[in-house]
Amino acid sequence: VLQIVKESQQQHGLRHGDFQRYRGYCSRRLRRLRKTLNFKMGNRHKFTGKKVTEEILSDNRYLLLILMDAERAWSYAMQLKQEANTEPRKRFHLLSRLRKAVKHAEELERLCESNRVDAKTKLEAQAYMAYLTGMLRFEHQEWKAAMEAFNKCKTIYEKLANAFTEEQAVLYNQRVEEISPNIRYCAYNIGDQSAMNELMQMRLRSGGTEGLLAEKLEALITQTRAKQAATMSEVEWRGRTVPVKIDKVRIFLLGLADNEAAIVQAENEETKERLFESLLSECRDAIQAVREDLKPDQKQREHSLENDSGKVSNIQYLHSYLTYIKLSTAIKRNESMAKSLQKALLQQQRSEEDGKRAARPQDLIRLYDIILQNLVELTQLPGLEEDKNFQKEIGLKTLVYKAYRCFFIAQSYVLVKKWSEALVLYERVLKYAREVQSGAGAYTNSLKELPDVQDLITQVNAEKYSLQAAAILDANDTHETESPSQVKDGKPLSERFETFCLDPSLVSKQVSLVHFPPGFQPIPCKPLFFDLALNHVAFPPLEDKVEQKAKSGLTGYIKGIFGFKS
Repeated sequence: VLQIVKESQQQHGLRHGDFQRYRGYCSRRLRRLRKTLNFKMGNRHKFTGKKVTEEILSDNRYLLLILMDAERAWSYAMQLKQEANTEPRKRFHLLSRLRKAVKHAEELERLCESNRVDAKTKLEAQAYMAYLTGMLRFEHQEWKAAMEAFNKCKTIYEKLANAFTEEQAVLYNQRVEEISPNIRYCAYNIGDQSAMNELMQMRLRSGGTEGLLAEKLEALITQTRAKQAATMSEVEWRGRTVPVKIDKVRIFLLGLADNEAAIVQAENEETKERLFESLLSECRDAIQAVREDLKPDQKQREHSLENDSGKVSNIQYLHSYLTYIKLSTAIKRNESMAKSLQKALLQQQRSEEDGKRAARPQDLIRLYDIILQNLVELTQLPGLEEDKNFQKEIGLKTLVYKAYRCFFIAQSYVLVKKWSEALVLYERVLKYAREVQSGAGAYTNSLKELPDVQDLITQVNAEKYSLQAAAILDANDTHETESPSQVKDGKPLSERFETFCLDPSLVSKQVSLVHFPPGFQPIPCKPLFFDLALNHVAFPPLEDKVEQKAKSGLTGYIKGIFGFKS
């Protein structure tokens, strides 16, 4: 039963949480099964209900009919659960579909008690029915009944996992892990206070997994914090106490310490990155909730600025506090990524051997640019402009990250053999580091979490000597490579017979013997002819050969008028 269900879910939508697609698949498969088994519910004009009984269990596909009915109702309920976040009335329809799924599961369990069904299928049918019953009781908030049903389901799957091979046991163990958070949450609601800590440990153990288990853990932890949020009314930051009236902000601030502790305890970078993203997402939601309340408060703040001498309102100060948390978390995340990239730089040769993309200093430069931008935004938070200690602390942190950014810019110049630029940047790193050391007297505690500047100074001094040695060696190599016996001037072989030159291209397929096509050569142009004698030639007279002009006068004029011609 479980294998059929899981394969169908993974192949038809639930890998991406698409319950509507899976519900459509269940409906289509039910229609195909009824058509194949000739088990139709009447015709297009009249409905005739039929039930699967033990007498007709000649084919296991009859059991599959009941299973698909239950899955269709369950998937519709989960779809309505997603939609109920914005439309609360759909919760009633959700409970109705879950009851229908439990009804089909009970019918499946009753049919599996037949002698025609083997023991494994009987146990799986019982576990499936217990799982859906637990889901229904869980939605009704009947914690004790839900816990009993989940425990029954867990016990059956654990026994099945021990009875079969490791490959088959993986599926049962996954279902056990899936229902364990629900069991602990039910225990917490019954009165077991240690269950919340176990939920947090489950969240850590889930690592970078996604899907239903991770979403369920987040939802359960959020529900638990929502109950604790009723006792929280104010928060203190940098000597000022601010009331907290928004529930979403209360829930976020209550879970802030737990989230930070979980990030510290994370076993690998993937888990740490996922927890950072989750914390930033919650912080953005809380900031959005405060921003919505901040809009109507804006006009009141403008009227009260004159009386309060520029002091920001409580809601504005709370917004600044949440923005500070968001930017600080983003800085910590980028710093964590920078540390992992620095380790990758140290193991660069190994990465090249493995064929993976090697880390580059340019990647680190981009991260430190983002960190410096976040620090600039921190100095511009409303309500902290006059806080000299805060501004001084941010200024020291800016110098630390500027020093590291300069260091990796210098490293990138070293890779392209720009020795003078790299040396100047190393001097700039030392300058920033000394400024931090000279001004960090009263701010030592706030700079503990930052990278150690003294280690950077030691590393830069070592890199400077290595840089000078590399520059000298590179200059010697340049002189050696310019020996006459190895210089290739690009001339073809036909033009350098008198000069000996080591040219490896002579034994290759693209050998240069002559210029082809040959170049253009100058030739004499066709002479121009100028007839200078023509101006000095005297031609003979031609009057006798030209017809004399007709006589003019009055007679000729009259003859011309009347058309007489001579």
